[in-house]
Amino acid sequence: MAPSTTRRPSWWTVTPVLAVAVLGIAGCSNGQESSDVKGTTPPVFSGSPAPAGTGHGGLTNPPTDSVSATLKDSNGQTVGTATFGKIGNHLEVTVEAHGLKPGFHGLHVHQLGKCEPNSVAPTGGAAGDFLSAGGHFQSGDQNAHPASGDLTSLEVKQDGTAKLTTTTDAVTLDELKGKALIIHAGADNFGNIPSRYTQAGGAAGPDAETLATGDAGARVACGVVA
Repeated sequence: MAPSTTRRPSWWTVTPVLAVAVLGIAGCSNGQESSDVKGTTPPVFSGSPAPAGTGHGGLTNPPTDSVSATLKDSNGQTVGTATFGKIGNHLEVTVEAHGLKPGFHGLHVHQLGKCEPNSVAPTGGAAGDFLSAGGHFQSGDQNAHPASGDLTSLEVKQDGTAKLTTTTDAVTLDELKGKALIIHAGADNFGNIPSRYTQAGGAAGPDAETLATGDAGARVACGVVA
């Protein structure tokens, strides 16, 4: 008599396949489909808060301390604001402005917190707007160029508005207090004058005025940092 055999139901062979499918569905339960392109990862969006230690746009830690300045033109009209926030060992600088001529404008921290229209520089000479603020701020015995107080230039759009976020570690928050932040009429060359250029007397390289001002022109807005 031949040994009896037990015939398995047809669903028995399907079960492992279903198990694999179920596992696959469970692995994609976040609603994202796997990419079939090598080297790519599908984006994942979550309603969960950002990881601890992030903030301020999700990119860096928020400032631990800050100072600010209200920028006014020679007529006393407010044309912008600036904030300096301490983040670790550097400062994050945010400037917003309006009513300015389109193009690049030099942006510098100056020696003295005096924003006086039609004033004379501490070193004397002819009067001009905000000259009472002195020259570009230099930290300690620093005398290199660009100066410690030289910041990224402010680019003004065609509608006269501008917004700049930049960083600096050339000056501290304490050093900024009581100084002036000035927007100039023209672009700053940051003392970048190649040696092939000559001064009026024939000497090579940048002259004293270029190094002192960056050739950024008149001072169109000023604010005392506090």
